[in-house]
Amino acid sequence: MLELLVCPVTKGPLEYRPEQQELISRSARLAYPIRDGIPIMLEEEARPLQQEEWERP
Repeated sequence: MLELLVCPVTKGPLEYRPEQQELISRSARLAYPIRDGIPIMLEEEARPLQQEEWERP
């Protein structure tokens, strides 16, 4: 299912981080939360990534 989802801001790929329950957009530098198994793909709900988060491989 992750292959079908893209960042709503940049339309770029997302990376799933199960330990934080987030979908990461490196290009937008945002982390979209997953609540009750549902990704919340709204820019206003996303948290900005810290520099060390979007730079890591």
